[in-house]
Amino acid sequence: MLFKGFKFGMILQLAIGPVCLFIFKMGGNKGFLLAELGVAGAALIDALYIFLATAGITSFIEKERVKKVFKVIGAIIVGMFGLQTIFGGMGLGKLSNLKLMGSGNSFVEGLLLTASNPLTILFWTGLFSAKLVDEKLTRKEIYMFGLGSVLSTILFLSIIAFIGSVTRQFLPSEIISILNLVVGIILIYFAFRMIIKSNY
Repeated sequence: MLFKGFKFGMILQLAIGPVCLFIFKMGGNKGFLLAELGVAGAALIDALYIFLATAGITSFIEKERVKKVFKVIGAIIVGMFGLQTIFGGMGLGKLSNLKLMGSGNSFVEGLLLTASNPLTILFWTGLFSAKLVDEKLTRKEIYMFGLGSVLSTILFLSIIAFIGSVTRQFLPSEIISILNLVVGIILIYFAFRMIIKSNY
């Protein structure tokens, strides 16, 4: 089940999202080791969401009004990361140095960005419920599956962090700035999409 969870998690990672883009940017700007702190933060939130899903703590989030609030809050967080990245790419020093939520800590930023989509709990709940019923898995097997999924997050994002840090070594600063601008614009796009979806 550990290996099955790992394979499933790797498939999910192929759907590139804001966390992946942010880790890539962090690797390019801060280097591999600091980007790995962001990876640790993202993996910790993933593990928490998977635990909450297996524990069945979803009735609160399933309420429609609560869903909308979570989506809007998540969109604001992603949008702030996007703006911070764009300012950095444009070389607006004072604005880019305004750390998100006053942190500037790679681990905290990884936590916040991953936590911006708490509705992930509903996805895991649906998946685990189906496996409990269809495959008759035990609670221990479900936890092993979840652990495999978290390990896939760590591996995939670590690779992304490494790629980002390599670009830092070989690409000129002008290209890095352009990449930051592109990542920032994509993050803003994700934020707008989350806002739009919250209205449906």
